[in-house]
Amino acid sequence: MTIIKRKKTYTAKSGSLDSNWHLIDATGQPLGRLASKVAVILQGKDKPTYSPHLLTGDFVVVINAKDIALTGNKIEDKVYYHHSGYPGGLKERSLSKLMETLPEKVIYNAVKGMLPKNSIGRQMFKRLKVYPSQEHPHNSQISNG
Repeated sequence: MTIIKRKKTYTAKSGSLDSNWHLIDATGQPLGRLASKVAVILQGKDKPTYSPHLLTGDFVVVINAKDIALTGNKIEDKVYYHHSGYPGGLKERSLSKLMETLPEKVIYNAVKGMLPKNSIGRQMFKRLKVYPSQEHPHNSQISNG
């Protein structure tokens, strides 16, 4: 009888993980495709060391959030809702209003909906930085990472 020695499955350890920085220009990119690409990088699913129970993803800086592309009539029809918790406290804001005042909030909402709804998902979300124009304070991290 021969004994077959099997290879062990690699599992990432929290001490052996390193994070890089990615710069993504949102100019002309559709919102959903941009958000799904960012969510994959934040989760670390693009790495061979991906592990669902660890924070294996990278940091992402999105610039030019005001220049994203929206297809169809979303700019007029899409509405964002939130509730204050009080009776009659349902607030709504249209996508066109949000793009005028806080264009980065549109990308934050889209990406947050694609991340896991648990403590690791909240940690991943903190690694996302969105800016409405080209200027951002992360030049040194991106050039090194």
